[in-house]
Amino acid sequence: MDLSKFTANKNEKPLDNMAVNGGFCGIFRKIACIGDSLSSGEFESFENGNRGYHDNYDYSWGQFLARDTGSEVLNLSRGGLRSSTFFDMAREQSFFEDKYKCRAYIIALGVNDITGFIDGDFELGSTADIDLADCAKNKPTFAGYYAKIIAKYQEMQPKAKFFLMTIPRHTNDAAREEWGDKHAKLIHELADMFVNCYVLDFRKYAPVYDEEFYRNFFLAGHMNAAGYRLTALMVESYIDYIIRNNPEDFAQIGFVGTPYHNSEFKW
Repeated sequence: MDLSKFTANKNEKPLDNMAVNGGFCGIFRKIACIGDSLSSGEFESFENGNRGYHDNYDYSWGQFLARDTGSEVLNLSRGGLRSSTFFDMAREQSFFEDKYKCRAYIIALGVNDITGFIDGDFELGSTADIDLADCAKNKPTFAGYYAKIIAKYQEMQPKAKFFLMTIPRHTNDAAREEWGDKHAKLIHELADMFVNCYVLDFRKYAPVYDEEFYRNFFLAGHMNAAGYRLTALMVESYIDYIIRNNPEDFAQIGFVGTPYHNSEFKW
């Protein structure tokens, strides 16, 4: 048996290889996806001059990931969601109850926040906006709200792993691209600030969302079914890559959420 496919390769980049059946992403067994319409499987309709937006969670990349790995995947997402509006939705839908304790959380927020940055009604902020001793005191910026989400779920499930997603590059809007770079920089800084956080750097490693990509994987302003399927493959393959390159970080994932651990190993 060739184990090289299941261990680190110093010459490999995160999305060089697509994982089979979700790869090691399947070790978590219960995962939550926090995001906006692009995490909700939203399709965009247009009929008789009227445009409609329809969250179809069964087509979300999270549910494709669930079927690939055999894991339970919870969609804590909704079309139009920003970091600043997540807590309103979470309270409405009781997303802070014990049943939402997971071994992994994937956070894909920022697309709608960037619209706010451009329009001038919301600020990106910085890590200076974060009070690690009490994130309820964070400033009302993207950085402050995003950190508050991590802190809340770390409070609920202290040893869970968090995967923070940057936004892939596009070619059709210079202003959004500039903010996308700033967003990515902040995501890396947030991952460094909190324990058990890893970056899914789609801005650096995902395909550029250019005209050809849109033709194949988008339906107007949102992805089509193939686009959400492709996103699932990228997410699970990137997480598989992270696990293979940091096996000691994930050796005790089976103990997360239990009263047990092995003190002889990293915890």
